[in-house]
Amino acid sequence: MKFNRRRLTIADGLEVPWVSSDDRDFNYDFGVSFTPEERAAGRALYNYGLTPIRNASDMFGLSVFAKDEKADIFHTYSTYHRGTELLMGAFNWLDLAPKGRNENGTMSWVKLHDEY
Repeated sequence: MKFNRRRLTIADGLEVPWVSSDDRDFNYDFGVSFTPEERAAGRALYNYGLTPIRNASDMFGLSVFAKDEKADIFHTYSTYHRGTELLMGAFNWLDLAPKGRNENGTMSWVKLHDEY
């Protein structure tokens, strides 16, 4: 299986390998992309449970892998939904504010592209 590969250069020239799974079966295997049948039903298995998906073709998740000296690859970590917020610094600042994110429920502020 081929993936879109690139390197990200961050502080002081440190390079981090970055792999995109765009347009591959990988996202379906890890439960973050949904079939037309799942979208039509309005729910799918996401984050280890049956979840309403509001006709979304995919939702977010992050996975980490490690490769050993024999080139065997191991899935070491995955997080979905609210578990990814640690990597979004602005949310941490909003959580310190008196009204927090001022949401009307979990992810009430999210609008899919066609809902704007």
